[in-house]
Amino acid sequence: MFYRRKFYLVKNDFVEPFNKLFTEINLPNQLKHGARLTGRWMLPHDDDTTEIFAIWEYDSYENYIEIENKVSCDQEHLQRIKNWYEENGGKEYIQKQYFLEARNEKLLSTVSIV
Repeated sequence: MFYRRKFYLVKNDFVEPFNKLFTEINLPNQLKHGARLTGRWMLPHDDDTTEIFAIWEYDSYENYIEIENKVSCDQEHLQRIKNWYEENGGKEYIQKQYFLEARNEKLLSTVSIV
């Protein structure tokens, strides 16, 4: 198995629209192409920001690459994302105004199960 963590640090006033983007646009597209969501969580980081992260599971790293390629080539999905950005002030504005950090991380197990 291959696991990845998608991590964001966002300003608090953007949490609701960001969660809506995930549940209505990103999650359905990931699932459509075979990704498996283990879970998605958030927690306050400080008075102004919130950490939001998801853990995804794949059969292998190669399976992850295959799914990500399908996701990134899905023209209907790309149009939905573009529309969402336009409705919320534009991609550059949102990235500068609301996102303080974003990471896509490979998770390494510390346990061997026999």
